[in-house]
Amino acid sequence: MIKDLFRTTSYACGMRDLDLRLVRCFTTVASHLHYGRAAAELRIAQPSLSRQISRLEAQVGTRLLDRSRQGTRLTEAGEEFLPHARELLRSSEQAVAAARAAARPTRITVGHTAGLIVTPAVQDLRRKHPDADVRTLHLEWHEPRGALLDRRVDAALTRLPLRTGDLRVTVLHDEQKLLLVARGHRLAGRGSVTLDDIEGEPIPRFPDPEWDAYWRIDPRPGGRPAPDGPPVDTIEDKLEHIAAGQAVAIVPAALHAVGIRPDLTTVPLHGVEPGHVVVATRAADRSRLVAAFRASARDCLSR
Repeated sequence: MIKDLFRTTSYACGMRDLDLRLVRCFTTVASHLHYGRAAAELRIAQPSLSRQISRLEAQVGTRLLDRSRQGTRLTEAGEEFLPHARELLRSSEQAVAAARAAARPTRITVGHTAGLIVTPAVQDLRRKHPDADVRTLHLEWHEPRGALLDRRVDAALTRLPLRTGDLRVTVLHDEQKLLLVARGHRLAGRGSVTLDDIEGEPIPRFPDPEWDAYWRIDPRPGGRPAPDGPPVDTIEDKLEHIAAGQAVAIVPAALHAVGIRPDLTTVPLHGVEPGHVVVATRAADRSRLVAAFRASARDCLSR
């Protein structure tokens, strides 16, 4: 049997140096059980094909094919060898394809959410991989996970909370939280505020429960619930409610840095945990370009 053959002395001088070209010749003959048709498919002369099969049989250490006037058939050893040979060829093709994909940068799309500037990392990646097609795509607050899993983007600069199943997530830096209020609000102009100062202030509610609880800090310390606010689906809707004096909001500091509406202002919020800015990619992605962007993000965007 083939497993026994692999243990013979021919293994030491043969199987270790098994030539995939010879294996392909064998599987082609085995498919046709006809040397002439196999030679035509391989585009080689029939005598050359016969020599290739003989070389393979010498490496394996036994006959794999019987050829007679009645035709060509697999020997018992050939029957055992055939599925392994086909799997070997499939594995070699997959290995080559994976290596080429990893070694040759082609295209990467980097997503980013509100207030997060991805430019330094993107420029660093373009400098290191000038032949790569590096694109960026703005994502709404709720889109990074879906955009990664459906391959609209290959990496995302975003914030926690983020469901991390099937993702690889690395924290780049912490981010202070601010209170966003209308310019006419009673707390506008204060040097800082705490959660006690907004105990009764409604905060807009988002449809994602995890995101909503995180940015409303619900429950509050001691277990008391955060005050309910108007339901919203978009950041723009939230800003309208705040500008109208109907709510306040806890927001990341980066939103203040890139500018907000002139009828809104921010106040430092003390006594709360900072937010976290992260880079996220698909957990199973082995692209060299994706790995390179992760490195650029760590080098250029960490603090």
